Amino acid sequence: MRVFISSVRKGLEEERDSLPGLLQALGHTPVRFEDFSAQAIPSREACLAALESSDACLFLLGPNYGHVFPETGQSATHDEWVHAQKKGIPRLVYRKNDIWFEPDQHKFVRIVEAYPTGVFRDAFTNSVDLQAKVAQGLRELAAKPSSLEFQRLTQQPVLSWAEENDRASTFSGQGSAIELHVLPMDYLGYTTREMERSTDSLVGRIRGMDFVESAAALSLSRHADHAAVSIKCERRRDWNKPHPGELLEVRLYKSGQVSTRASLPKDQMGSILDRDALPKQVAEMLRFTGALRIIQQQHVVVAMGVSVGDTITIDTFDPYRSRNQAQPLSFGRSLNMLRTEPDESVSLTALESGAEEVGRDLSRALFGRLATRA
Repeated sequence: MRVFISSVRKGLEEERDSLPGLLQALGHTPVRFEDFSAQAIPSREACLAALESSDACLFLLGPNYGHVFPETGQSATHDEWVHAQKKGIPRLVYRKNDIWFEPDQHKFVRIVEAYPTGVFRDAFTNSVDLQAKVAQGLRELAAKPSSLEFQRLTQQPVLSWAEENDRASTFSGQGSAIELHVLPMDYLGYTTREMERSTDSLVGRIRGMDFVESAAALSLSRHADHAAVSIKCERRRDWNKPHPGELLEVRLYKSGQVSTRASLPKDQMGSILDRDALPKQVAEMLRFTGALRIIQQQHVVVAMGVSVGDTITIDTFDPYRSRNQAQPLSFGRSLNMLRTEPDESVSLTALESGAEEVGRDLSRALFGRLATRA
């Protein structure tokens, strides 16, 4: 495995320097910024590219938070934490014992250790202690199943579709949107008490993951069979400039289903179905659902759909240039949503390392359904 080492160097010099040799002895390839050669791209871009190419990421938490970069408003380690979370890269966290955290580092540690959205971490006293625990952590990580497992469904699952059940929702007029649904298998659903507790923590889970802008307004509503958190970006967008898809809503149903809704990329000509961009957006929505840490069952059913409420075209999305002409799709008045029909369940890996493969499969199935209606 390629293993990315992320931490501030100050205060952890000995521990960082002890890890490359260990990783190589275990048959892994260490990746850390000290070993980067001169490159023609910005340092942040180089670090995040190296992180994306890695199979796992080790986070070491020492006393110092690190330099806050004006471009991101956070340290490099914090930036790498968010990026690894978004990309579904497994994270192993080790916190140094008996030290005092500076204020910003204390806040970051609270994010990392947050029960709903963080990860379980281990602690170490010195470099020898750290080496033993990293070796054990990597062995356990390697032993986990990484490939997707599929099982044929014996009966059609009962999924709730927001576009079908509330056409007069607050999202009319926001353009075409993706609905992504993840339903745990063999789950009896929430009791009233469990649903209440899960609903109370929903906004905090979303806010604590850094998947949405810090200035975004989150609004919680409770319904008979589900709770919904709408996400509204406070930043004004020019109508005549292209902008990528954004997360609009998260729903938690009493059945255990977790649903997300996101806008499609859009410019002044309308929403865009991009064959290359759609799988990536769906994969990120899958990883977001997994990062909520709500679903714990080992197999899930995943389905997606695209509402057809406005002008929508199959095209390539260019974030820097708006189109001046487009050929909109014609679905007919009777069709409100184009959606996939699942016939298999998949392992929970679909919400982590398998998100890209499942995103490609769902997008391929959606375009296949589109072709049959052409």
